[in-house]
Amino acid sequence: HGQALIQSSIPDIPVVRYSSWVLTTAYSSTIDQTDSTPFITASGTRVRDGVIACNFLRFGTRVRFPQLYGDKIFVVEDRMARKNDHKIDIWFASRDQAKQFGIKQIKIEVLGA
Repeated sequence: HGQALIQSSIPDIPVVRYSSWVLTTAYSSTIDQTDSTPFITASGTRVRDGVIACNFLRFGTRVRFPQLYGDKIFVVEDRMARKNDHKIDIWFASRDQAKQFGIKQIKIEVLGA
């Protein structure tokens, strides 16, 4: 007893575990691009801004796309078809937005806890 907790005013700054170049595509909640539950991710969450599908990272992994989105953090909550094991798919609210994104080779930052 007698010890006080010191609260830090420094925000948690994400630590970059590693960076990699990844072929990145986009998808929206349409049955032809997903499955019979287009608004529910493979991890059981509801799709929303910041959700990505990825087969080579665990659910909950946080990722940044610094060249496109700066410090915005995306979270792996969905999966892709097996043939896309080395790609990332970013969720968009509309098919038009997903099509406009297209296919890009993007540098990603995989963040630690």
